[in-house]
Amino acid sequence: MYDFALSAADSPTLYRDLADAADAVTQGEPDGIANMANVAALVWQALPDLNWAGFYRMDAAGKTLVLGPFQGKAACIRIPLDKGVCGAAAASGEVQLVADVHAFPGHIACDAASRSELVVPVIHDGKVIAVLDLDSPTPGRFSAEDAEGCTALCARIADRLTA
Repeated sequence: MYDFALSAADSPTLYRDLADAADAVTQGEPDGIANMANVAALVWQALPDLNWAGFYRMDAAGKTLVLGPFQGKAACIRIPLDKGVCGAAAASGEVQLVADVHAFPGHIACDAASRSELVVPVIHDGKVIAVLDLDSPTPGRFSAEDAEGCTALCARIADRLTA
């Protein structure tokens, strides 16, 4: 049983603590799906004002994202790389920080309550293997610090998130 006390003193400390917790909970576990599940739960616990937190995994053909472990309401199961914020992150390999999802061309509304989104590609051996997707009901919820912290988290444990 893991019990992590994550500090919310400031963003750098919070994200350092979150990455340390994710590192600890995934250490030595070879199953990427199990590791994604625990990381999604940690993110859900650590970050305030989310209505969805989880992963979409790249399919074997590299053309579609498939729903992975998450916390929140039921979600879209498959996302083509040319659709939505997750598709844009996976196709470009770049973080997508969207203050207003309704202004994002091709946004996929899995939960109508979502207003802002942060999607971070998980890159392993130079390839996008998944994305970490965070949604919030608050417009402009995510900052550059959130993007930086989640990027560092994904980079630190990417080798443990392979399926």
